[in-house]
Amino acid sequence: MSRPRRRFWRRSSSSLPEQRRQNPAGDEFETRTVHAGQEPDAATGAVVPPITLASTFVQDAVGDHRGYEYARSANPTRAGLETCVAELEGAEHGLAFASGMAAEDAILRAALDAGDHVIIPADAYGGTYRLVARLYEPTGVAWTAVDHADLDAIAGAWRDETKLVWVETPTNPLLTVVDIAAVAKLAHERGARVVVDNTFATPYLQQPLTLGADVVVHSTTKYLGGHSDVVGGALVVTDAELAERLAFTQNATGGVAGPFDSWLTLRGVKTLAARMDRHCRNAMRVAQMLAEHPAVAEVLYPGLPSHPGHKTAQEQMRAFGGMVSFRLLAGEEAAVRACGRTRLFTLGESLGGVESLIEHPGRMTHASVPGSPLEVPGDLIRLSGGIEDGDDLIDDLRQALSDS
Repeated sequence: MSRPRRRFWRRSSSSLPEQRRQNPAGDEFETRTVHAGQEPDAATGAVVPPITLASTFVQDAVGDHRGYEYARSANPTRAGLETCVAELEGAEHGLAFASGMAAEDAILRAALDAGDHVIIPADAYGGTYRLVARLYEPTGVAWTAVDHADLDAIAGAWRDETKLVWVETPTNPLLTVVDIAAVAKLAHERGARVVVDNTFATPYLQQPLTLGADVVVHSTTKYLGGHSDVVGGALVVTDAELAERLAFTQNATGGVAGPFDSWLTLRGVKTLAARMDRHCRNAMRVAQMLAEHPAVAEVLYPGLPSHPGHKTAQEQMRAFGGMVSFRLLAGEEAAVRACGRTRLFTLGESLGGVESLIEHPGRMTHASVPGSPLEVPGDLIRLSGGIEDGDDLIDDLRQALSDS
């Protein structure tokens, strides 16, 4: 008898070992990071699930296979990652991609047609802007960038053809905090979907689907992988029809996560909760130091009471994240010099790894937005706080800012 191909992955409770089904602790986030989608190998008992590198799978008869036929359509290691990320977000369906941008492209492709309109953040990630403005706008998709912390601005940008609101919270790189529940209510009343990029917060700190979002997107390259050694992306959804469309897009375009990348990401996820606690603690200490530094004009960190989104962050996040941005009084050249003077903070793009990173968004991650509505201040520096000793990180920043 032919078995249906698994286009996406959902693990029912009946697939869990009996002992874990009876253990309420299995519902805790930290437990799911270690066990979701990562049962010991049934054939050998190996505690760590194996990497399945096969590109094709044996069929017992024509059309009669064991859930896998070709690795672009489904792969056991990728399926484990898809199960894990879905369970961490409280979602029904997960899909893993070759990069965060591949995941973003999949949802835009599945949710928008020519003539549709999408509202993006006024300080969105530069790659998201590039995708929408350079690739989708020429196909007939319109877009507007507004401050998503301002519900009136979203309502004012609304059109009859608006089908999607793209949310980041906290945003990259200005760390704006968006009230997910309020935006979802506004959008749903008008018949549109809400996508939340949860890369900065991770499912440990924030779960957008429980707040009303329809889709969550991750660059798994960042905190989920956590070690700066793998590139990937993920989408999680609860709507079965949308999941089918996304799975068709994933299979048709082929931008899937490879088995070794999936395995590395699963390995990173196991320590996500422990790492995020340390990231958040270090970021808070760094932000507090910077807020008192004479060379600093402004610190952007949701954990500071002075941040305009502090109350919202308290309500929808477990903690305030590992990212800190700040502006220097002396301007852009001073910011560039400071980025080059650190010793522990590595000058480099990306974020969310165990090592601390520093970058100049205007000339690095957001170099695609100058002259656009998303242009970032030239005096801005973005930090990704790692898991090193907090005192060492503070001392490093102090010496880097000594001539600013």
